Amino acid sequence: MSIEIGSRLQTVRKHFELSQRELAKRSGVTNATISLIEQNKVSPSVSSLKKVLDGLPMSLADFFTFEAEANTRQIFFEKSEQPDVGSGDIHFHLIGAGRENRKMCVLREVLLPGADTGAEMLQHEGEEAGVVVSGQVELTVGEKSRILTAGEGYYFDSQSPHRFRNLGDEEAVIVSANTPASF
Repeated sequence: MSIEIGSRLQTVRKHFELSQRELAKRSGVTNATISLIEQNKVSPSVSSLKKVLDGLPMSLADFFTFEAEANTRQIFFEKSEQPDVGSGDIHFHLIGAGRENRKMCVLREVLLPGADTGAEMLQHEGEEAGVVVSGQVELTVGEKSRILTAGEGYYFDSQSPHRFRNLGDEEAVIVSANTPASF
């Protein structure tokens, strides 16, 4: 499923009755940034989009499933019901996106060869855990780094600076969970 982030951002912004200028002010980005995203002239990274959404009362998951009705009774989720909340060479397929009051975030992560969460280490509230299903992933948490292969897992405090990289020649797949539900 290909989602046009720009038109979705414009729809969400208008739903909250905000101008581009007001959203930019609330999220700490320039008005031009909001305009370029809405025109699909730039494709924001996950962290950039999250910064823009910080100006709204909305998580990344809510953003990507904005039009979907919440269903607290759904148990099984087909691939088509797992929106990709990632960007570039990293795909985060969110399981249970439409569930109201989710307390955890479960992802099927697909990292293409060479994919990297970025030189700037990630940090956020909560905890993360996951298992590599296929391929190999280099995980750096603080000063510690390790290459994980199929069957190996991790669990750490997300406030520790961390980074994921696929150093292999094939895609890597991870099934992960984190709290609180940040997507």
